[in-house]
Order: sequence, then structure tokens, then C-alpha cells
Amino acid sequence: MISDKTIAPKFVLAILFCVFVSGDGQVRCIESEREALLSFKNGLIDERGVLSWQSDECCEWNGVECSNTTSHVIALQLNYLHLRGKVSATLLELHHLNFLDLSWIDFGGIPIPEFIGSMNQLQDLYLSRCKFSGTVPPQLGNLTNLRSLVLSFNSLSYVPLSILDSMWESLELLNLSYNQLNGSLPDLRAFSSLTQLYLRDNNFTGSIPQSVGKLSKLRALDLSYNSLTGLVPPSIGQLSELQDLYLSHNSLEGLVSESNFIKLDKLKTLDLSFNSLILDIPLDWSPPFRLETISLVRCNVGPSFPKWIQTQRNLSSLDLSGANITDEAPSWLWSFSSSLIELYVSDNQISGTFPNLSSSSIEYMDLSYNQFSGPIPLFPANANRIHLSGNMFSGSISSICKTNYDQLNALDISSNQLEGEVPECWEKMPNLYSLNLANNNFSGEIPGSLGELDLLALQLHGNNLSGELPYNLRLCQNLSIIDVGGNKLTGEIPTWIGQLYNMQFLNFRGNNLHGSIPPEICNLTKIQVLDLSINNLSSIIPDCFNNFTFLASKDTTNILPVLFGVMHLLLKNRNHYEYSSFQWKGKEFEYSENLGRLKLVDFSSNRLTGNIPKSFSMMRGLRSLNLSRNSLTGDIIPDIGKMETLDSLDLSHNQLSGKIPTSLVEVHNLGVLDLSSNNLSGKIPTSTQLQSFTTSTYAENDGLCGDPLPMCPGDSLRPPTTNRSENVDEKDGNTFSFMEEVGISIGFGFIFGFWGVIASFIVKKSWRIAFFNLFDDAGDWLYVRIAVFVFKWRRS
Repeated sequence: MISDKTIAPKFVLAILFCVFVSGDGQVRCIESEREALLSFKNGLIDERGVLSWQSDECCEWNGVECSNTTSHVIALQLNYLHLRGKVSATLLELHHLNFLDLSWIDFGGIPIPEFIGSMNQLQDLYLSRCKFSGTVPPQLGNLTNLRSLVLSFNSLSYVPLSILDSMWESLELLNLSYNQLNGSLPDLRAFSSLTQLYLRDNNFTGSIPQSVGKLSKLRALDLSYNSLTGLVPPSIGQLSELQDLYLSHNSLEGLVSESNFIKLDKLKTLDLSFNSLILDIPLDWSPPFRLETISLVRCNVGPSFPKWIQTQRNLSSLDLSGANITDEAPSWLWSFSSSLIELYVSDNQISGTFPNLSSSSIEYMDLSYNQFSGPIPLFPANANRIHLSGNMFSGSISSICKTNYDQLNALDISSNQLEGEVPECWEKMPNLYSLNLANNNFSGEIPGSLGELDLLALQLHGNNLSGELPYNLRLCQNLSIIDVGGNKLTGEIPTWIGQLYNMQFLNFRGNNLHGSIPPEICNLTKIQVLDLSINNLSSIIPDCFNNFTFLASKDTTNILPVLFGVMHLLLKNRNHYEYSSFQWKGKEFEYSENLGRLKLVDFSSNRLTGNIPKSFSMMRGLRSLNLSRNSLTGDIIPDIGKMETLDSLDLSHNQLSGKIPTSLVEVHNLGVLDLSSNNLSGKIPTSTQLQSFTTSTYAENDGLCGDPLPMCPGDSLRPPTTNRSENVDEKDGNTFSFMEEVGISIGFGFIFGFWGVIASFIVKKSWRIAFFNLFDDAGDWLYVRIAVFVFKWRRS
């Protein structure tokens, strides 16, 4: 028989459980924790209204999780809600909270609040992308139950090692990536429970500690994008549980041998890219692992193509770009792994021809800058990005018309030996965003079917294309880059070019275009590079350049999201992508990096007439202006000095007249200046900058004078004084000559010097006595010296 003493406690527990759980089995919110959550919410700004905490049941609120047995709040996950505000200390009222994720909440650059260190029941703390800064508070060391600590993507500068010392028994995941942490890597040998360590993209220096080999449970290690030096420690080869190893973008050096991988049989990702490492691995090596990703960019892998890669039948991504391979491509390369999706071997000296790749699984291919030859192969139907530039491919490209490439985004076959006409089948590539056929021998007209694409970039420079720009291109409203320079295009610059409002790089250089520059071109308000040089353009330059809003700004962040889309199409780890070639400071350059700093207008070598438009001075962010070799007349615009960021200015070989504007001295960064072969006159304005150029800068301007040219008439060795009447001779009104001024100066010097001393002796008796005593002493000393000398001479 059960006693009442046994029944009573169970009865009470049942009653309490009913308080927390409703009749339908739902967990009920505890009032004090509900108030704490609402107080925390009040400190946040929810502009999108995504944090809809309005009902009485806080356990049903988004981002809130309660225990099924106690109803206490045990997890708060508010990431990806795009909130901002402050962290309220009312979180301390959530005594049973063990999971806290505030990632992506903008806390405005404050330090991590110290009170979080009092939440010692926490097991998982995620504060990624919160815009925290400064030092990690040492109070976080009180979180001795912590399993996961993620503080990535902040601006943290220091983490006290005492924090790690107190967590070493429980911590499994430590992520401090994308901060500003510096110093040496800590000794982590005591972290026996650590399974994931991410310290990517900081400022860590020194070597990788040998103690890393003691982390026997480690599955992921990411130390990439730091400043680490020294060797890859052999102890890494003892991490038998390691699956992902990222050491790229450091300054590691020395040999990497098979001993570095001796026990890594579970390794799936190997990234040693952008280090000075030498892979010293035997040709017959049989690796213990089956990798899915290999990235050895800029490591010394060659000269032979590594045969051990053939054993990696699960490989999906292979990147051997710039790996010093000078071998012929092995026949197995194109089919050794049925799962291979990404193949990057650019910047080597790999030779050979291509097989038919139509049945290959490769979607992303970069074989640029090698020595591949033969015809362009048939690509896989599901290809996404293909880069074959800088090789020796030859023949026609009509084969690309045989397949529908529905997934193809980018095609770059520039800088080869391809020829024939550009085919009219671009409708078979409906998702093509970037097309680069530059620097080949293509002829014929630009196909109109390109207008059926949603192109962002079209690069055709350096071919033999003729005819006019196809009218259908006006339909490509997202075009940011048109580069058709160095061809034989004819006709006028079409007025519809002004309808391509996203245009940033427009290059018509070196064609046979005629007519005038259409004023509609000034509708391209986002333009960054406008090159119309070496054509047959005539008439006046339209005065509407105040419309170029980006060139009016000194800002260098014009790389719009549309152009970022083009850049995203580039293959990873590439360090060259030819957007275009432009004249800069008299030389031809190909630009890929620092595009935001390239601001250029070049109308040189045409037949343009009239004045330089006054609106040019509104392009205050312009860095290079070239109007040379035209027939421009009139004065140089007087406020040209407003173009403060000019680095190169060439107005030579025109018919400009008048004086050089004094405002030009305000352009302090001018590195190249050419005003030669004009009709300029007057004195060159005086400034450190303008006098630093050679005479060739101002040559063939008969009226120009002044440093560095000969002096202007009337210039004197001494600049005139403020009161010229002081130097006028009373007799004839002429100014004194130089020798007369010297003589007068000597006379006054003698008078003031001599009589200044004599007058002092007359006034001061003590000075007079001292002087003559000194004179007597000197005479006595001289007499004695002479007498001694004569005596010695006679004795000898």
C-alpha cells in the first residue's frame, strides 16, 4: 500500500508541470524571462519588422527556444535578421540560456560587453559580424562550459590568452577569423577537445607551432590569410582526424614532403596556395587520402605534372595555377575524376592539344597563359565559365555553334591565334554575361546576335573587325564594358550609345570612326574610362562633361554591383583579367586591378576643332586627360586647376593660344605634362610642380618663357622691391646697375664696420686700455719668438 508521504511529492510535481504545459501539450512562457526578452528587444532597432514578439507565449517567438520540460528559455538565435542597436544586460535574467547567437546584429563598433562573461551556463556563443571592436573582455574566460566560441568578422584586435586557458577542457569550436588580431599563434596543445580551429584573415605572425600536432581530435584547421612564416610543421601529419587544411596566403616556405601527410587519411581539402612552398613528392607516391579539393596556387609543384593527382578519384576542384609546371598535359587530366567540376591550371607552361570535352564533367575551366595549341575544343554542354586566353589556339571558332550552352556565363578566348569571322550563334548562349575575343585575328563584322544577350562586358579589341557597331547592342542595357579598340570599324559613334546608362568603360580607340562626338555620350553619367582616340572624329567637343557624376568625384568606388557581377565571373585565385588596354602616361597598359582608380578621357589623334569645353573642369576626379594631336583653338580653360587629381595632362600638338592658366599650379600630383607644339605665350606660372618638367613639355610655343625655358624679357636677377622709388637715381631717374649696387653696399659696410669700432674705443676708456695692452703683449711675444729663432740659426 502506497503511503500519503509517497503520493504527496509526486502530486506536487504533477501540478507544477501543468503550470508550465497547457492542456494541448504546448510549453508555456515564464513571465520573468518574457520580460527580459522584451527588454532586450527594446534595445534593438528592427527596421524590417522581422522580430514579431507580440504574443504572451515567448516560447513561440521566432528565434526563441524553450525547454520542453522546464519551459525555461535555453536558446536565443537572432542571426540573419539584420537588426542593430545595443546589447541589453537583461540577458542575465535568462539563467538557463545555453545557446546564444546574435550574429549579423550591428552593435556599432562597441567592445564585446563584459556582462556576457557572467552567463557561465552558456555552451555556444556566436557573435559573428556584429561590428564589435577592441579587446575581447577577459570576463569571457568565466565561460568554462563553452563548447563553441565564434567571434569572426569583427574588428577585434586582441584576445587575452587567459580566456583560452580557462576553456581548454570543453572548447570544441574556436572561430576568430576575419578580425585584426596580431602576434604569434597561441600554444594550443592543451585543447584536447578542439575539433575546429579557424583563425583565417588576421595579422598573426611567426611560425605555426609544432604543438598543433597535439590536437588529436582536430577536423578543420584554417590559418590562411595571415603573415605566418617558416615551415609547414611535420606534426600536422599526425592529425589523423583532420579533414580540411587551409594554410593559403601566408609566407610559408621550404619543402613539403609525403611525411607532412603520413596519417591524414581522412583529409578532403588541401589548400597551400600563395606560399613559397616546394612540393618534394616522389612521382610514384600513393597518398593516404582521397581529396575533394586541391589548391596549390603559386607553389612550386613542377616541372612535371604531379602523377599522384590521378589517384584522387573523388576530386571536384583542382587548382594548380602558377605552379611552375612545364610538362605536357597528361591524357588522363580531362577524365580521371568523374566528379571534377573545377579545373584551374593557368599561368604555367603546359602544352598539348585538347580532346573532345563535350562529355566531360568540368564546368569551370581556366587554362589561360599556357602553351596549348590546336583548334578550340568542344566544351561540356553544362560549362559555366571557360577561360583559355594567352595560348596558341588557332583556326575558326565556329565549333561553338554546335552545342547549346545554356549555363555558360563567361567565355574568354582572348590572346590566341584564332581567325575567321565571329559566328552568328550567340542566341545559343542565353546566359552569357562576359565575352572576351580580344587580341586574335577575327575579321568581318560584329554579329548582331550579340544584342540578344544580357551582356555586362564585351571585349573585342585587337582584331581586324570592320563595319559599324551593330544596332542591336543598344538592347544590352546592362553593358558596363565595351572595348572594340584596335579594329577597323567605320561609321559614326552611334547616338544610342547614350542609352547604355550602366556604361563605365568605353573604348573605341584606334578605328576609322568619323563624324562628331555625339552629345548623347554625356548621358553615360557613370563613365569611368572614355577612349575615342586615334580615329577620324571632327567638329567640336560637346560641352556637357559636367554630367559625368563619377568623374566629378574623387571617390574611387564606382565598381557598381553590375560590374561586381562581371568580376564575380572571374575564376577564383586569378590575378589577371584584361578589362582593357589604355594609354597611360604615353604607354600602353592593360588594366585589371585598381579599376576604381582608373579615370581617363582620351580624345587624342583626331581632327577635333574649337575650344576645350569649360565643363571639363567639373571632372575633378579625372586622373588622365589627353586631347593631343587635334586642331583645338582658344585658351586652356582658366579653372583647369579644379581638376586636382590629374596625374597626366597632354594638350600637345594643337593650336591653343593665350597664357598657361595660373590655376594649373594647384594640380599638385601632376606626373606627366605636355603642352608642346601650340601657340601659347606669356610666362610659365611659378610653382615647384611646373618648373620640375623638362623644356620638351613647353617646346614649340614661341611666346612661352620662364623657367625651365629662357627668362622672359624684363626679368631681372633680383625681384623688384615694393617701393621702386628708393632705387631711382636723383640725377636721371634710372635704376642703379648691379655693380653700382655692389659698390654702394661695400661703402656702407666699411663706414659702419670701421667707425663702429673706433667710436666704441672713443666712448669706452676701459676698452681702449685693454686693446692697447693686448697690442703691446702681442708685440713682446713676437719679438721674443724672432730673437730665439735668430739665436738658434747662428749656432747652427
